[in-house]
Amino acid sequence: MEKEEICQFFNGIIRDEKNVSAGMAAIRTLLKVLEHAKSETVQELRYCLQNAVDAMRSTDHPVTAIASGSELFLRFITLATLDTPSFAECKGIMIYRGKVFYEKLVAARGKVARVAANFINDGSKILTHSKSRVVLQAMKEAVANKKIFEVYVTASSPDNSGEIMCQDLQQLGVSCTLILDSAMGYMMEQVDMVMVGAEGVVESGGVINKIGTYTMAMCAKEVKKPFYVLTESFKFSRIYPLNQVDLPNEFKYTASTLLKKDLRKEHPLVDYTPPHYINLLFTDLGILTPSAVSDELIQLYL
Repeated sequence: MEKEEICQFFNGIIRDEKNVSAGMAAIRTLLKVLEHAKSETVQELRYCLQNAVDAMRSTDHPVTAIASGSELFLRFITLATLDTPSFAECKGIMIYRGKVFYEKLVAARGKVARVAANFINDGSKILTHSKSRVVLQAMKEAVANKKIFEVYVTASSPDNSGEIMCQDLQQLGVSCTLILDSAMGYMMEQVDMVMVGAEGVVESGGVINKIGTYTMAMCAKEVKKPFYVLTESFKFSRIYPLNQVDLPNEFKYTASTLLKKDLRKEHPLVDYTPPHYINLLFTDLGILTPSAVSDELIQLYL
């Protein structure tokens, strides 16, 4: 598959399937590339897959989950190259392992939701930021368990994705209020907890997420409200930022924005929340403290 064809397939998934994240779309695209690759050696096949990853990273979609998910996917399927006598057999095993990997990811969101839903009690007031598919799934699980609770959602500029989150929650019958991003400090005193998603989880246990998450975490810490992150393990990434400036620019801006000369005049799309602001991470691997993330990363990449 050529670069343009890869980008079209990847963009098509995100455009047509609103419930599929950029990370999941990236892995489905890699599976498609793997199945149609005409490579004749393992080395050529790896080169072909890496070119596909680079093509997807050049689109105007969040790079964080694309990078971490693709890296884990490539690591998982290329383990097949260790003990196979022929390339054809090796490729067959890689395709099989790729499909197994994707099926595990499809189930991951449900696992996270079931774990997190147990922390939502009757009468709970929850603050969340922007639109998160896994947070929505957790709240859907809580509704299925007959829990009655209230949610406050930040509008989340610049794309106002919180409006969609609020509409989705109202369709579930959840009492939901859309608030200004600047009102998160005011509302913090009135809620019981904060639940947010993540575009990526770094080695320190901190998270990369929609701009404003760091501000919300600081507010929660100040008024002693628990700050919970809901995320699938394929978003665990082997990077270790120390502050906001340390985040790679490709994570903070779209590919088209990076072409501009002066990024100082551009607003980043994500920020980094350090681990000491996070109480717990609800993942498909279980409930983790931020300090446990590095151990899980080691296990994922063994």
